[in-house]
Amino acid sequence: MGNPLGVRPVINASATLTALGGSLMPPAAIKAMAEAAAHFVDLHELHTRVGERLAALTRNEAAYVTSGAAAGITLTVAACVGEPGQAFPVDSKVVMFASQRNGYDYSARLTGARIVEIGPSVDELRDALSRRPACVLWFAGAHYASGALAVEPVVEAAASYGVPVIVDAAAQVPPVASLWRFTSEIGADAVIFSGGKGLRGPQSSGLVLGRRWIVERCRAHASPYQEIGRGMKVGKEELLGLLAAVEWTLEQDEDALLEGYEQMVTRWVEGLRGLPGVEVGRGYPSEAGQPHSRAVVRLSTTSGWTRDELVAALWDGEPRIAVGTIGVREDELALNPQTIEPEEDEVVLDALVRLLGTGREGPS
Repeated sequence: MGNPLGVRPVINASATLTALGGSLMPPAAIKAMAEAAAHFVDLHELHTRVGERLAALTRNEAAYVTSGAAAGITLTVAACVGEPGQAFPVDSKVVMFASQRNGYDYSARLTGARIVEIGPSVDELRDALSRRPACVLWFAGAHYASGALAVEPVVEAAASYGVPVIVDAAAQVPPVASLWRFTSEIGADAVIFSGGKGLRGPQSSGLVLGRRWIVERCRAHASPYQEIGRGMKVGKEELLGLLAAVEWTLEQDEDALLEGYEQMVTRWVEGLRGLPGVEVGRGYPSEAGQPHSRAVVRLSTTSGWTRDELVAALWDGEPRIAVGTIGVREDELALNPQTIEPEEDEVVLDALVRLLGTGREGPS
């Protein structure tokens, strides 16, 4: 691609991270965005039609496109806290497991709601539910599982108190069945996805799926209305780009896709095995709990490298390569196949073999 700004492209062996641009859109999504950009449209009507189509595709009552998954948290919590056009109650509460507190709960607190922390206890959950909170916010993913109840007993308990459950599943595709498992099968009231991660839609898009009343309130709380979500604007390009990306995703052979990931990890493991001071193995699942493995590379002192020095050398090399440091030890890095394009896995392998196999040539 042209590069008049001098910003170097990245081979992404890390993850679908926002800081790296999420994921790469398939041609169908790029085409849909370009076509949308060439026309004016009634945005209310387009939101409605896209939502209807997405709901049908994902086996949900209703769907709404947001400006990212974090915006989806704000809008779904707002839907549970209060009616559009009215001031939010000053004493609203959102129940969360203490172990699942993270930077994204700021998105819930934008509504003025207070987070009520609980431990992994059904009794604590029921006590919190008896105080009539606005909702329960539950985060999906292996890295959030420790210290929290599974989603099934949470949904069951909340239903008995009439309290809605919102699931943040931003990075939980694959598997594509996540689009309906949390809501249609388990019974959560809403689930939120990033549009620009596993769905491979526009980076600035997100998706709320679930009960019609939540989706309709999300719509009324959001742009172009003058409500809490006015700044969370979704353009016609993102609307049609995400729809095209979801349609494309559902057409893929997921089993073949995951098998391709496993083959790539095997090539990395075999190619790095035996290098001095290096241990390499298969880590499962991915850092986000997705059903595929990563190659996990552990460095001993005899390798001549610290993990951070090697990560920096890969980043500063030509081409620039990003690798994973989430969900591994301080002496480990991970290679994720999900964001690798064809033949890039060999480029990553060659760079690591060159740096690790020929002596210490990186920064001191």
